[in-house]
Amino acid sequence: MKSPFTLPRPVKQGPWRWLVPVLLVLLFLLVLLWLPWQARQMESNERQEQLIADTLWVEQTLRFELARSEEALAALGNDLVIETPAPAALQARFAQMFKNGHELQRIIWYDAQGQVKASRGMELPPEGLTQSSRDAAAMSRSTRLGRYSEPYGATGLVHGLIDFHLPLIHAGKYMGSLVATYNLQTLLDENVPWWFAQDNALSLLDRDDHVVAQRAAGGPGRGVYTHKRALDLPGSQIVLATDSVKAAPKLLPNLLVGSVIVLALGLVISLVALWRHIARTIAAENALRQQMAFRTAMEDSLLTGLRARDLEGRVTYVNPAFCRMVGYPAEDLLGKTPPMPYWAPEAMAEYEGRFRKVLSGQATPQFETVFQRSDGVRVPVLVFEAPLVDAHGHHTGWMSSILDITDRKRAEELNRQQQEKLETSARLATMGEISSMLAHELNQPLAAISSYTAGALNVLARETQAAPLDTGMLKRALEQANTQARRAGQIIRSVHEFVKKREPRRETVGIPNVVDGIRALVELQARQSYVALQVDVPDDLPPVLADRVLIEQVLLNLTRNAIEAMQAVDPERRVLRIAAHTGDQGQVAVSVIDNGHGIPPEVAERLFSPFFSTKAEGMGMGLSICRTAIEFHGGTLTHADNPGGGTVFTFTLQQAQEAPVTER
Repeated sequence: MKSPFTLPRPVKQGPWRWLVPVLLVLLFLLVLLWLPWQARQMESNERQEQLIADTLWVEQTLRFELARSEEALAALGNDLVIETPAPAALQARFAQMFKNGHELQRIIWYDAQGQVKASRGMELPPEGLTQSSRDAAAMSRSTRLGRYSEPYGATGLVHGLIDFHLPLIHAGKYMGSLVATYNLQTLLDENVPWWFAQDNALSLLDRDDHVVAQRAAGGPGRGVYTHKRALDLPGSQIVLATDSVKAAPKLLPNLLVGSVIVLALGLVISLVALWRHIARTIAAENALRQQMAFRTAMEDSLLTGLRARDLEGRVTYVNPAFCRMVGYPAEDLLGKTPPMPYWAPEAMAEYEGRFRKVLSGQATPQFETVFQRSDGVRVPVLVFEAPLVDAHGHHTGWMSSILDITDRKRAEELNRQQQEKLETSARLATMGEISSMLAHELNQPLAAISSYTAGALNVLARETQAAPLDTGMLKRALEQANTQARRAGQIIRSVHEFVKKREPRRETVGIPNVVDGIRALVELQARQSYVALQVDVPDDLPPVLADRVLIEQVLLNLTRNAIEAMQAVDPERRVLRIAAHTGDQGQVAVSVIDNGHGIPPEVAERLFSPFFSTKAEGMGMGLSICRTAIEFHGGTLTHADNPGGGTVFTFTLQQAQEAPVTER
């Protein structure tokens, strides 16, 4: 029989009894090791992300400052191509731009031939612009857009500079350029806030990673937290590099003590870190909010209309100036796709063709068109179209700047009408001076016609049966009368064509035909003053593109002045010569040469000035009108001394592209 009391079975001594505690201890140790490492990594990532965000903000600030200067240059360039201001006013404009942007070191205004018309700031070196700046100038002229040069001039003691070239375009023609030079070091010092410079060393690098400007208020960077950001300047590769002065977080030497300290101070540190992060975030948001408010206020105060469209042509943004220009509120325009309510019906085909180019990615950079306001009034505008690129460099749409050019068009029309009145008055004055000679010249063919017709009547009266009619003699008399009638008619037609008022009209004309058309009028004046006329104009001279009546007026004014200049010389030296030849660069040069008294130097300086005349009865407008008429054709009117005594006036005209000559 078994006893009811038995001993329990002994528990087996397996490895799990000590393995679990060891694993727990190892897990605890791993947690202790992992927590500081993880904290270090998080802090490192946070610093890197904060550095990237701050770098982006600084890059936007620098780019905004340069964009503000570009807009000021563009406004100045628009004023310069319309009307050149007085030197004092121009220097005042320059001084204001230097006051608004301290990084601006130099402004130079070049004309279309590359000659300096005005400048301000530091002197240009003897060797002129750098090769990079000249390349940027050539690219800006070909693209008709502003371009930056590569930075230059940076040494150990001298900060780098950069040039911005803005082409001046007027009526599709290159009129010159504005060149602004910026000091990159001043750009950093003026636009980077102190609190960011205390924590980071900033550098501007060129395409070869050479430092061209640097700011390190808090000391040199540690090379742990760095970031590079391109400024995205057209034509220039400048990179903003930031290097934090902070070192990487270090692990505590005693993990156990560190864990206790972390557990004790974790809440305080986390609160402080959170407060600091929130404070910096709020400061950054406030700064960004202020920048956005400033930019919005600036855009709202612009007189230039701004319009943004996406890649499908949908309007995404308009500023108040654009709304005032078209007479529609922003809510009636945003989200709209063509046809737009401000499109004029007569230009609908033009709008649709241009919109198709926009959808295909081929927007016209600059063009003139007409908008129709909500009240039906037509507004002539000048539109500048440019791609809209986001922060990642992606093309997201198109940005347009619209200028109301109503006043400019009105001024151009008024100027055209005044010029036309001056030209008509000059032609009438010219014909008034030669009216007596014209009457004498017409009297000869009219008298001849009377004689020939009287002779023909006598021939008819003598006809009898015994003496039949002499038809040969009658035919010769009538032919001579007809010739004299055509001669008188040609003189009258020449005068009528010369004095009649009409709109300027360019056409393909031949210089020989122009000279033949006024030769009778020139010979009238020449015979009156006993002046011999010589014409040396080749028949195979290339045709020119010009208004025939304006060129005739120029030739008549120049020949009349030449004849008057030879009144006091010996009769045998009174020779007036009209010559023409093919010039350089596809031009035709026409010269009027006299053997008169010449032009003194003090008179030559004011020769083409309006209302300046050496004649007691002269108004002083003849040569001024001649020069205006030639410049209207894109040519030049100059004068020089004749080696044999007298003066040579020469004007140039552009050759026509087409071969046939159109004559009226």
